[in-house]
Amino acid sequence: MAARAYWQGQIKLALVSIPVEVYPATKSGAAISFHQIHEPSGKRIRYEKVAPGVGPVDPDEIMKGYEVSKGNYVLLDDEEIEAVKIESRKTLDLVQFVDADEIDVLYYEKPYFVVPADDLAEEAYAVLRDALRQTRKVGLGQLSVRGREQLVSIKPCGRGLVMEVLRYADEVHKAQSYFRDIGDAKPEEDLLDLATTLIEKKRKAKGGERILEDVGGERPSGGNVIDLMAALKKSVGEGGGARAAKSGAPKAATARKSPARKTPAKAAPKRKSA
Repeated sequence: MAARAYWQGQIKLALVSIPVEVYPATKSGAAISFHQIHEPSGKRIRYEKVAPGVGPVDPDEIMKGYEVSKGNYVLLDDEEIEAVKIESRKTLDLVQFVDADEIDVLYYEKPYFVVPADDLAEEAYAVLRDALRQTRKVGLGQLSVRGREQLVSIKPCGRGLVMEVLRYADEVHKAQSYFRDIGDAKPEEDLLDLATTLIEKKRKAKGGERILEDVGGERPSGGNVIDLMAALKKSVGEGGGARAAKSGAPKAATARKSPARKTPAKAAPKRKSA
């Protein structure tokens, strides 16, 4: 069965409109699901909708509500909810272009393939694709679909285009709050040489070769540089291109905790009002 398009419409660049279809680029992996079972009877546990002080309620008596204050709700029926939904639009306006590295990886949420809707759209589609590739830019715009406004990016991918849904700034945690306690201590140069050699070796690994090997031995503790050196040497293969370690045991690195240097934060995508 042919894949169902997530969105159909036009990408608009100034006065140029390109009819396209957008399809999910990923799929959910297989997962095992479990049910809760009442062991003595072997019956599956079911859940009833209940109201405190009332007990089980009839589904016809249930409405959706928006909490305006603690315990106080505005009740809305389906027609009222539909009336306030953002109207889906059939046009994606590319309103801004930025370098790809200006968008932090944390803002990317989900990718989609963008294909021309018909043969007539292919020429304009190819022009947009190649123009983005030559300028090394990413197009930004807002897409309204299924009652939701989404910030998206458009960029080249092989012979086609990929659209990625982006998170808004208020949906991303600040990295500094998690990394501020990591010290500024520099690793030993020999350790760094071995680690970079190992990375290069694994990057050149042929298909079918194990990417992760069991280096054996004890797991190196936080400050045990000697154990770490031994593990890295064994991973590289002792003489696999790494610069020879300095004679004698390396000095143990003492991690000093000091305030992490503050770096200027990248500009975050801002939510555009509907």
